[in-house]
Amino acid sequence: MSETPQFPMAPAAFDGESREVDAGACFDWLAQGWAMFIAHPGIWLGSSVLLLVILMAISIVPIFGQVAAHLLVPLFGAGMLQICRTVANEGEPQIGELFAGFRQHAGQLVMVGVFFAIGVFGIALLAFLLIGGGMLGGAITGRVGGIGIAFGGFLLAVLLVLLLSVPVIMATWFAPALVYFHGMQPLAAMKASFAAGARNWLPMIIFGIFLMVAGFFAMLPVGLGLLLLLPIFSAAVYASYRDIFTGA
Repeated sequence: MSETPQFPMAPAAFDGESREVDAGACFDWLAQGWAMFIAHPGIWLGSSVLLLVILMAISIVPIFGQVAAHLLVPLFGAGMLQICRTVANEGEPQIGELFAGFRQHAGQLVMVGVFFAIGVFGIALLAFLLIGGGMLGGAITGRVGGIGIAFGGFLLAVLLVLLLSVPVIMATWFAPALVYFHGMQPLAAMKASFAAGARNWLPMIIFGIFLMVAGFFAMLPVGLGLLLLLPIFSAAVYASYRDIFTGA
């Protein structure tokens, strides 16, 4: 005999299920990102300055600083997303929310950073070996033919880096939100993030192209454009997470 269900019934646990959206959804994400920024520009600019200063200070340390910065990206990413949620819920955001990821699911977020760092540095190592092999082959085979071999090795390395970077980016794109907001385990969150990106490859490609172009121009005025790009990009990612993941 089954037990009588208790009402109200608890909602089903979040499982990272995602849905497919239209290609034009990416423009709505960007519009929402701008709206969130313009609602509290002072908090966003202050958070962006603090984040950039911290990451630059850490990155100064050779090798170890670069590794540490990659590990901390999901933690700070969760903080930016928490500011987004506060703004979306019409609350009063605080710069201190940038460190929310250090107070909630910090270990899982660090593991996302570990997997991200392994992917990034593994791809960088592969590129180095390919470029180094091409140059060595060029030196052995002579000046004229060697230039062609070295250039071919360089192009192959660039192509492989681009191709191999796509799955790493897809797996880490939504992972901080899934870990921080829903307590998902790192590998499960990265798997769900990859699946969502694959299901929505067209809007994600358009969004990624816009980000690359905007990032190029943001770096021109001594990187000052990042103070505007970081909050709008973070808010647009939050909007895309809310749009794509059912029950988010």
